[in-house]
Amino acid sequence: KKTGDMVAGLVGFHKNKRVVKVNVEKNNEVWKKLEKTREEREVDLKEEKDRRDREDQEELKKQKKLQREMEKLQIEKERKEREMKSYKLMDADPELCTSNQFDNESDAERELVDDFM
Repeated sequence: KKTGDMVAGLVGFHKNKRVVKVNVEKNNEVWKKLEKTREEREVDLKEEKDRRDREDQEELKKQKKLQREMEKLQIEKERKEREMKSYKLMDADPELCTSNQFDNESDAERELVDDFM
């Protein structure tokens, strides 16, 4: 049961008659070993929380940056694939010529082309 004079986090029992208290003798050897290994630290929970939040934010930024880079690479790859599939590259090739270009050639060049075909 909780009363107004209790400190936050203090445990209370509904029926004090049911509480069993046992006296245990103190083992000095064990107690001394425990005291030697005791480590008390001042803990700044707010600072630790802020540090953890900063680390989480940095990790999230890294993941987003990596994802953006992967998306850029994917877009570039798709763009290159579209260019390879398009017919624009065929128009840009100077070795390929149209039938209009044959009209401007000399007779010797026409004979070579006709013989080849």
